[in-house]
Amino acid sequence: MDSRSRGPCSLATLAAMDDGRWRERARLQAGMLGVWQLSRLGVTRSVMRHKLATERWGQHTDRVLATTTGEPTLLQRQWLGVLHAGRGSLVGGVSAAENAGLRGWSRDHVTVLVDDEWSFDPVPGIEFFRTRRPLRDLRGSRPGRLPVCQLEPAVLLFAAYDPSVRTAQGIVAAVVQQRLTTPEALTGWIERLRPLRRARLFRRVLLDVAGGAQSLAEIDVRRMCRTHRLPPPTRQRPRRDREGRLRYTDCEWALPDGRTLVLEVDGAFHADVLHWGADMRRQRKLATSVRIVVRCSAIELRDEPEAVAEDLVALGVRSCAGAVARATTAAHDSTTGP
Repeated sequence: MDSRSRGPCSLATLAAMDDGRWRERARLQAGMLGVWQLSRLGVTRSVMRHKLATERWGQHTDRVLATTTGEPTLLQRQWLGVLHAGRGSLVGGVSAAENAGLRGWSRDHVTVLVDDEWSFDPVPGIEFFRTRRPLRDLRGSRPGRLPVCQLEPAVLLFAAYDPSVRTAQGIVAAVVQQRLTTPEALTGWIERLRPLRRARLFRRVLLDVAGGAQSLAEIDVRRMCRTHRLPPPTRQRPRRDREGRLRYTDCEWALPDGRTLVLEVDGAFHADVLHWGADMRRQRKLATSVRIVVRCSAIELRDEPEAVAEDLVALGVRSCAGAVARATTAAHDSTTGP
């Protein structure tokens, strides 16, 4: 919108034209208003231009004005996205998940779900995700408030199209681990969103999370054990180190000779020297004559699980395949005799 004055228009006339009906709408929308909304509320273009010219309002796009000036807040940027795209659009993706309480997944941009056939100019800081799915079926029940996609479809659609498979798995696990939803609810939405990219992967992740996995590393350990037929470990077992401090181990296996094998999985933060040194000391204090402590990186567990599994077997973890073979041999020997 051109903020320059067009033709004579006294301040008194402008004041009379502005009856303030827009104020309640602005309050509900964090100070953000669509030009089409203002027109429906009786605010003329002359009044809009005057408020922009006097720097009482700010203009973010040709479709959206703000009744405040300065940098927009996160909530205002979300309103900017849905008002610019038009009625029916929804805050989606990680943005919608954050509105539902997701922690630790912030993004610099705001995601807005829009109909695939809509046409509008791009907006810096707003990612418009186009879909052919009926947006009305995805919207949460928030009448009169910011239009936001329901948590489950927001997360699944984001995870289905994010370039990183690790990120996709991580956010699906995170919304369950943070108790924002359940594996059952997500599984139900996987069916409702058919066809959905990576649906099979999401089902596997949800099976692991339902079984108690609390991180991607734990999911990778479970997957490694299934693939290489190793018994699943005991997780997060409390142990007292030699100084009496309570520690929680990542994974443990009871070995046939009575000893315990502990596997500690180092995440990315272990690259920091201080963390690395502290973990080395922790490992030494946990190790005893009957407790073996070994480590692997989360990257190795993800990319080379066969190497980790091979080392675990070499240290005494018996594979389920081996146990079956031994039981079969013993049964055969007992029936055939010497």
